[in-house]
Amino acid sequence: MIHSLFIINSSGDVFMEKHWKSVVSRSVCDYFFDEQRKVGNPDDMPPIITAPHHYLISIHRSSMFFVAVCTTEVPPLFVIEFLHRVVDTFDDYFTECTESIIKENYVVVYELLDEMLDNGFPLATESNILKELIKPPNLLRTIANTVTGKSNVSATLPSGQLSNVPWRRTGVKYTNNEAYFDVVEEVDAIIDRSGSTVFAEIQGYIDCCIKLSGMPDLTLSFMNPRLFDDVSFHPCVRFKRWETERILSFIPPDGNMRLMSYHIGSQRVVAIPIYIRHHLSFKEGVLDLTVGPKQTIGRTVENVVVEIPMPKCVSNCSLSCNQGKYSFDPVSRLLSWDVGRIDVSKLPNLQGMVTCQSGSAMESKPTINVKFTINQMAVSGLKVNRLDMYGEKYKPFKGVKYITKAGKFQIRM
Repeated sequence: MIHSLFIINSSGDVFMEKHWKSVVSRSVCDYFFDEQRKVGNPDDMPPIITAPHHYLISIHRSSMFFVAVCTTEVPPLFVIEFLHRVVDTFDDYFTECTESIIKENYVVVYELLDEMLDNGFPLATESNILKELIKPPNLLRTIANTVTGKSNVSATLPSGQLSNVPWRRTGVKYTNNEAYFDVVEEVDAIIDRSGSTVFAEIQGYIDCCIKLSGMPDLTLSFMNPRLFDDVSFHPCVRFKRWETERILSFIPPDGNMRLMSYHIGSQRVVAIPIYIRHHLSFKEGVLDLTVGPKQTIGRTVENVVVEIPMPKCVSNCSLSCNQGKYSFDPVSRLLSWDVGRIDVSKLPNLQGMVTCQSGSAMESKPTINVKFTINQMAVSGLKVNRLDMYGEKYKPFKGVKYITKAGKFQIRM
């Protein structure tokens, strides 16, 4: 299925490659670089590129491109999901996934890729299983391996590998038994210049941190499960139970995992939690922006960042803001305003002069890209009803946290 994997940094250098079947020449990445030159933003890169004898399937994470090379037709989403699983595994092992960290841990990275893919087909992709196969790196283990010449690879198979619950290892014991759930929703929206919603939908997911002893069997129910238009589950979830009762029933992996992802489509009314009053005139050279909360049920809007990619005719911006700080890059023409937390008593405002080059043609007005975070609020109205545990006698500590974020949130000027 997957012949080779190339990891490309932000400078366009292939700094790591891994081959499972036959060796594919690095020159195949030239097709990828040709497409990359055509797009300005890395996120606009087409995920699938067809070459004469290969298919290049890529994702962009942590300022790097992970490019899988296939010689036959494959389900592309299958490969994309595997690439995301690779990056998530690196994040779990090394705390974060960056070029420098991958270079520092080349040996462990190659060992992980050997176990995750067997002859081009996914084998062990669960973090629990991998940690039993390959010990996560630490300073003491690195020194010991250097002295003794041993590797991080375990000599025995993981205990759960041959069971019908391969994602959970046996004999798990904790002093404090805890189960935490994060319900995270990202709002994708397009707002027109009058403030009306052109398009809005929600991409959500539920992340868990499960630290429970033994072999617990959990059920998670929602107050309003009919909200979901489309769902995707971790393999531990019993799908038949969800289809009949709309209840999540599962034996969880030990540690962190993504329990489910869901989509709430544009046919439902999506509450827009933020608004921007804007005025931009290139003729007068004036810019005025005011940011405020909207439909947040009293929750504070935090980590607000407003970005405006100015047209080429703009040479400089001389602005003042009553909150946060702004910057203008004269090369990329990007105006960025880091607002922070919105104070309802005094709404953040950015205003001032925009200088245009003399004699340059006036271009169309740009769009405003907004980022924000709202804690303890799910914008869809989704609520967890209850979490029950069977198979074990102790009472665990349970917690649920709701977070709303901006996905691709654009406002037309």
